[in-house]
Amino acid sequence: MGDITPATGGASSSCPAPPTPPQLTKENNLFMQIKVHPDGTVTRPEVPAVPATPDPAPGRGAVSRDVPLDAARGTYLRLYLPSPPPARLPVVLYFHGGGFVILSAASVFYHAHCEALAAAAPALVASLEYRLAPEHRLPAAYDDAAAAIAWLRGARDPWVARHADLARCFLMGSSSGANMAFFAGLRDRDSAAPAALRLRGLLLHQPYLGGVERTASEARSEDDPMLPLEASDRLWSLALPAGADRDHEFCNPARALPPDALGGLPRCLVTGNRGDPLVDRQRHFARWLRDQGGVHVVARTDHDGFHASELFVPERAQEIFAAVREFLSECADDA
Repeated sequence: MGDITPATGGASSSCPAPPTPPQLTKENNLFMQIKVHPDGTVTRPEVPAVPATPDPAPGRGAVSRDVPLDAARGTYLRLYLPSPPPARLPVVLYFHGGGFVILSAASVFYHAHCEALAAAAPALVASLEYRLAPEHRLPAAYDDAAAAIAWLRGARDPWVARHADLARCFLMGSSSGANMAFFAGLRDRDSAAPAALRLRGLLLHQPYLGGVERTASEARSEDDPMLPLEASDRLWSLALPAGADRDHEFCNPARALPPDALGGLPRCLVTGNRGDPLVDRQRHFARWLRDQGGVHVVARTDHDGFHASELFVPERAQEIFAAVREFLSECADDA
């Protein structure tokens, strides 16, 4: 049976601060601005996107560049390398949030977050631009995550060749991205691919999960400024396979998956915020991983803040980075 232990803080980083938080209300919430048309298509709110930043500059903790993954699918990876880079770095394959429906690896706040993460960990971070629902419902995003792992295994990229330690590879995501990291970990565990890439752990920040029956924190979230209940229900209706309800395994794995489905999963860091409508479900998920699956779990779901606050509030970002550094260090000690 695995352990569930608290993560402790670490030294702060001098990496760039995330953008200033917007004055959010339910009415101006990005998710509430998604327009669903009668034919099932959607119009997404506009979110500023930024290019990669390959040139070092004062105050920038990392440089970045884009590499293609699958041109037919429109997928790519944005690589982030600390500046200056250590000789050998763990690799963090990162999946952005957005309820599977909006946002991008190039969205301004995810770009800033991954740039800061690369410097703070430190790690070579690869942020995936994956296909979005409802044009590409789940499991399309999971397929893109599997393709990104396969790319890392066979990469001849100069940054990977010079700086990546593929024996220390981690999957990380925030919100729907954490959901992706979990299911990508399940798939990779069953992979018959060569073991040059060793998946050492999953870093699951505020995993986006749901269920037909409301938890107490979900029931209180009707007017939550970041993730109101109406928006969450809409996102799941757009992302899940047609006809599926919120007890589908992609949404509610703790209900739908048998305990033996977790066998062989690497250790997991599960982090979350007290003000997140999903926090009750995240705490249950961490217990399920430990008690039913025997997974070694480090759970830290008592941070202050709201859903996705690490993207906007520097103190919340530093808490996550400290937990990530400690988790990576513990995994190195177990090598």
